[in-house]
Amino acid sequence: MTENTYDIVVIGGGIVGLAAAMKLAQRYPGRRLLVLEKEAEIARHQTGHNSGVIHAGIYYKPGSLKSQTCVAGRRALLDFCDRHAIPYELCGKVVVAGRPEDLPRLEELRRRGTANGVRGLEMIGPERLKEIEPHARGIRALYSPATGIIDFTRVAATYADIFKQLGGEIATSSEVRGIKTSGGAIILETPSGEFRSRYLINCGGLFSDQLARMMTRGEPAGESLRIIPFRGEYYRLVPERRSLVGGLIYPVPDPRFPFVGVHFTKTIHGEVEVGPNAVLALAREGYRKTDIDFRHIVETLSYRGFWAMAAKYWRMGVEESYRSLVKSAMVRALRRLVPEVRNEDLVPSGSGVRAQAVSTSGALVDDFVIQQTGNAIHVLNAPSPGATASLAIGEKIVDTAAKAFGLSA
Repeated sequence: MTENTYDIVVIGGGIVGLAAAMKLAQRYPGRRLLVLEKEAEIARHQTGHNSGVIHAGIYYKPGSLKSQTCVAGRRALLDFCDRHAIPYELCGKVVVAGRPEDLPRLEELRRRGTANGVRGLEMIGPERLKEIEPHARGIRALYSPATGIIDFTRVAATYADIFKQLGGEIATSSEVRGIKTSGGAIILETPSGEFRSRYLINCGGLFSDQLARMMTRGEPAGESLRIIPFRGEYYRLVPERRSLVGGLIYPVPDPRFPFVGVHFTKTIHGEVEVGPNAVLALAREGYRKTDIDFRHIVETLSYRGFWAMAAKYWRMGVEESYRSLVKSAMVRALRRLVPEVRNEDLVPSGSGVRAQAVSTSGALVDDFVIQQTGNAIHVLNAPSPGATASLAIGEKIVDTAAKAFGLSA
């Protein structure tokens, strides 16, 4: 075996790719494994811009891959953190109904959470809500004590350390710019040179669909979905107003969208993030309003699924864009949850970009999507709760690889 030849290459050094790589190294010792990461450091994108919430599993349709991997992944994550001294806090979350029309949706969340095996769920009234979150207001709320906060960048770094200790290799600054096959091998073209592999696992996040199309050339894995990036813009509470929030305060989400709405998030570092807006990004890594990639814009506008999505959800897009441009609109949304919030309580914070898969029909794909073609597995949709579920998703990817590739220990 030559220096740049591997048994399995994982593209993507985010938390899902690293979890899959670590699981591969644990299950198949002696195999030559490589993670290719295009940035100079791992976990620079969705993982590094994550809100840090350990989700309990109340939002997801029972039986879906999200529900299965979130609940199992949360248990595995907490056990992993206990073993590796990674701090976390189970601060709890309240999902607050402010209007009577929110109540059926709140009850549906309770039903889903119970069906998914989420422990400790409690439907509460205004008095109990005030005990848990003294500054929050609502006519009813769902309390999830199993929800928590963590630093997922630190988790991902620990996955990477274990992977390397088991003999795996990580090549950073190695963007995959071309994929071809020759003699049964997959050849990956990067600025660091060519890497050959028998099998490939694509965990490319914001670029997962492009990577799939490089390899599949019109097969379903490359054409059935397209990544449309949405930027989530955050503010944070000034230090003297952090006491308004004890844990996590969320609204009842609109079931039409895979977004949970503007909310308050205590972080493991002691800050309180508020937001986000969900606005269409003009670049796949468009963390700022001024980040524009004209090639991406042309690609998006030429995708029929984008226009179908725009026709369905244009009102939401207008509302989110307005809130992005007008701070007082964001404050009004936040005051539905915590009436004491004022404009001067908020200062700009960071932003993240969600890799949202959109089908040709314009549907915002809600569940995780893992597809296999030939000697490759493509993770085409793994947004929230992907970080919480990372160990369970990694296990699922390895199980899929074992079956598809005929791997044996």
